[in-house]
Amino acid sequence: MSTEPADKQRLDPRDDVRGRSRVQDTPELRAYYDELAKHSTLAFWTRANDIEPWEPQTRYVPTLWPYRTMRDLVLRSADLVDPARAGRRVVVLINDSDAGRHYTAACGWLFSGLQVMRPGEITPAHRHTASAHRFIMEGAGAYTVVDGHRITLEKHDYVLTPNGCWHDHGVTADGKTSIWQDGLDIPLMNILETNFYEVYPEEAQQRQYPENDSPRTWGGAPGLLPSRLEQWQAPWSPLMVYRWRDVRPALVEFSSVQKPDPFDGHIMRYSNPLSGGWAMKTLGAQMQLLPAGFEGAAHRHTGNVVYNVAEGRGYTQVGDHRFEWSEHDVFCVPSWTWHRHVNLDSKAPAFLFSFNDFPVVESLGTYVEQPEGSDHGKSAF
Repeated sequence: MSTEPADKQRLDPRDDVRGRSRVQDTPELRAYYDELAKHSTLAFWTRANDIEPWEPQTRYVPTLWPYRTMRDLVLRSADLVDPARAGRRVVVLINDSDAGRHYTAACGWLFSGLQVMRPGEITPAHRHTASAHRFIMEGAGAYTVVDGHRITLEKHDYVLTPNGCWHDHGVTADGKTSIWQDGLDIPLMNILETNFYEVYPEEAQQRQYPENDSPRTWGGAPGLLPSRLEQWQAPWSPLMVYRWRDVRPALVEFSSVQKPDPFDGHIMRYSNPLSGGWAMKTLGAQMQLLPAGFEGAAHRHTGNVVYNVAEGRGYTQVGDHRFEWSEHDVFCVPSWTWHRHVNLDSKAPAFLFSFNDFPVVESLGTYVEQPEGSDHGKSAF
C-alpha cells in the first residue's frame, strides 16, 4: 500500500469531491507525519482513499494452469517424494501475483493444488481448521475416510472434507494412479489467525460405517430424504460425495427444459440436501454446462472462483487475458474482474467445475454482480 501523502496518492479524478481525502501536503504536515510514525500511528487521510476504494480492487491476476504441463509435473513428484513423509504430496497452484505468492493462494482466499497417489499409497490421517474439498480428475480405486466414513471416488466426483474432521486418503492396491484437485480455505483461516492442525494417533482411520454410507443415505433420488433418521447436526452437508454419474445427467436434463443463463449457461451448485444452501460454510462449488456453441455475455462479481474443465473445449476471457481451455485445465477469475465463457464446440456441450468463496461473501452481505454495459450492481448499496 502506498505511503505517499494524500495529494500524491490521488490518481482517480473521482476523489476530488467532498467526502474523499483531499488534504494538500505541506512541510508542517510532513513533519507531523514523521512524528506520528514514531508512535506506531498515522493520519487516516493519508491512506483513506487507498483502503476505502470506490470499488473492489483485487490483488490477484487471472492465471491459467494447463493440465498438459501440470500433469507431467505432478506425476514427477510421485517419483521423488514419499507421500507418508510429505504429509500430502501436492503441487500447489500459485496465483501469478505478489499476493498469491505471499498467501500461498490460487485466487483470493482460496488455496488449490493437484495431489497424486499411486496404488497402495495412503496419506496419514489428520485434521485442521481449514475446510477442504476435492475434484477427482483421473485414476481408479481412490478413496477417502472422513470421520470414519469411507467413500470411494471416481473421475469427476466432488468430495467434501469439512473442517475439523479426521481424514485420510488412499488408492487401493489394485487401483490406478489417481490425481485430484484440492481446494481449501487455508489463506482465510491464516489471515483470521484461527488455523489449527492435528495428526491422528494412528496412520489411518478404521472404517466405522458401511462403505459409502453417506451417498447411500443422502444421495438417493432428488427430493427424497430419510424421514426417521437421527437429525443431522453438523453445519456441513451430510452428503459427502457428489457423483459425476448423477451430476452430469441432472445438468443435461435441466438444460433440456430451461433457457441458459446469459453468463454461465446452465449452472448448478453442490448443495446441502437438508437446506438447499452451499455444502460447506466457507467454500462453495458448482458445475455448469455451456451449450454447444455457447457465447456468454461478460459480467463481474465480488468473490473469487477457481475453474477446472470437466469436459469440452473453449475459452474464457478474464480481463485482458484469453484462456483457451480443454479437459482439466485450471484457471481463476479474481473478484470483480470481467469475464465471459465461450464453448468452441458447435456440436457438444462443455462442462466446467468451479469452487469459490461465495458462502463467505454472501454471509457478510457483500456479494455484488454487474453485467457488462449496465450500472446495475455497480454499488453494493
